[in-house]
Amino acid sequence: MRGYYTADQVRAAEAELFTRVAAGVPMRRAAHGLARVVAEELRVRTGAVYGRAVTLLVGSGDNGGDALWAGAELRGRGVAVSALLLDPERAHAAGLAALIRRGGRVVDELGAPDLVVDGIVGLSGRGPLRPRAAELVAAVRVPIISVDLPSGVDPDTGAVDGPAVTADVTVAFGAYKPVHALAAPRCGRVELVPIGLRLPAPDLIALDPADVGAGWPVPGPDDDKYTQGVTGICAGSVTYPGAAVLCTGAAVAATSGMVRYAGTADVLAHWPEVVAASSVADAGRVQTWVVGPGSGTGGAAEAHLRQVLAEDVPVVVDADGLTLLGSEPALLSGRRAPTVLTPHDREFARLAGCEPGADRVAAVRQLAEQWQVTVLLKGYATLIATPGRPVLVNVAGGAWASTAGSGDVLSGVIGALLAAGADPAWAAAAAARAHALAASLAADGAPIAAETLLAHLRPAVRTLRTLAAAVAADGVPGTGECCVTVAGWQDLML
Repeated sequence: MRGYYTADQVRAAEAELFTRVAAGVPMRRAAHGLARVVAEELRVRTGAVYGRAVTLLVGSGDNGGDALWAGAELRGRGVAVSALLLDPERAHAAGLAALIRRGGRVVDELGAPDLVVDGIVGLSGRGPLRPRAAELVAAVRVPIISVDLPSGVDPDTGAVDGPAVTADVTVAFGAYKPVHALAAPRCGRVELVPIGLRLPAPDLIALDPADVGAGWPVPGPDDDKYTQGVTGICAGSVTYPGAAVLCTGAAVAATSGMVRYAGTADVLAHWPEVVAASSVADAGRVQTWVVGPGSGTGGAAEAHLRQVLAEDVPVVVDADGLTLLGSEPALLSGRRAPTVLTPHDREFARLAGCEPGADRVAAVRQLAEQWQVTVLLKGYATLIATPGRPVLVNVAGGAWASTAGSGDVLSGVIGALLAAGADPAWAAAAAARAHALAASLAADGAPIAAETLLAHLRPAVRTLRTLAAAVAADGVPGTGECCVTVAGWQDLML
């Protein structure tokens, strides 16, 4: 697992570190790591380090100091380093002196560098870039490496409310911060440089892809279709029969148990292995229900939702079921079995009475506590909150899953994992990971439909399990970085 730490948590850990090491040591450690990443980027992008040019955008805080010390080290490797000081009177004195001693220059213009280092603001920065910094950043036409986080992006929420840096690489010092997950497209590739921090238990966690693969339920020698979990699907309607097909198909593909369907859609034409009934009462015994996709919001749909929620089994509520819950939260009263709600932003607003806002982690945590359920808030960074536990985050690595019917697939996968006995939060996070990977595999650079995503769910699970086996066999460290491409399973570990 990968933990993400707030600015306050990191500052407290840094204060403790300063009691154990000499002054300046943490910054020099950070700068050494930054210089190493910059040099490697120069080598990969230009074929050389010596003789290349780097411009530092230097603010007044410690991030500016990190950039200056790194620039001094890069000068020692033959890089032409120029520092553009955004606040000359408050530039880090020791770092600036070190850069100048090594032959670095202070300049007033960007020049024509091979790379730009963003050392404008750090953990203490809030709000957008100031006009001068924004003008400079807008003029950059080469890759940008950000120091700790992209300037202008909130470190704790990832929110952007004006001009901000979009980095190709972000070099994080000591700990990953929420911004690295919540604003992943702004951060680019994230490299962690350890500086010796002793960190508390994190409040925001990403599962390693290998952890997901290792925990995915597969049949054992003593299993049969019943022992692996029976998933009940109550979805679809005359108006939206496809939702039932997608949701049911996802449950069929996700695990090796059994799927029962209650509804009017002709799912058997697509999935003949499903046991179908016309109503929840006639469906038979299940270990989990998924309810709401494409069901509509009329009286019959409300009756089905009420009936499903009355059963003492885990329930996943999605789509139209969320709309019904928003109008009648009392439907959850008295439930003891786990409930998982899977809203997108507009559905979240129907449940919470307001949009998630800039602080999505706080918003999803508050709704989970208020309703005493597990909430999966969909997005590029999907968040899963369960009362009293850290929030889980899954970064999709792409937006290919933003297509009609994609959520129906996701809810079916969550239901199947719950039926197999998975913890609700883990089931939601693992399903989100496999769902995002399936979308990337399906797309391969071109738009997809939900049906195509569903067809790639099994290859996605296979990829995750292959990665888990490789980690177990070879001791390859899982990193938790959840950016996914289709180049191969090793890309899951970037």
